[in-house]
Amino acid sequence: MFTELNYIIALTCILFVIGLIGVVINRKNIIMILLSIEILLLSVNLNFAALSIYLDDVTGHIFVIFVLTVAAAESAIGLSLITCLYQLKGSIETKPIRKKFNKI
Repeated sequence: MFTELNYIIALTCILFVIGLIGVVINRKNIIMILLSIEILLLSVNLNFAALSIYLDDVTGHIFVIFVLTVAAAESAIGLSLITCLYQLKGSIETKPIRKKFNKI
């Protein structure tokens, strides 16, 4: 009934929904938000790779490399901002940040 590609696409859809729910629901912890964004990006990468293999085209693999470099840069910058925030505030919750931006 299902081919291997359908299983992979179903898996990527499930991973994408899990990452999206993690970003939307978990608004208190910055690290969990970053992890959810990484799950989103990795599900898209898996989808690109699977469709690239299925269509016998190298373009999907090139997009995977670009998305992985952007994800690595996003993680490095995000973790450095979290470190600075922890040093300044003593906490990594998003509540003090949201209060600061609501005043602006």
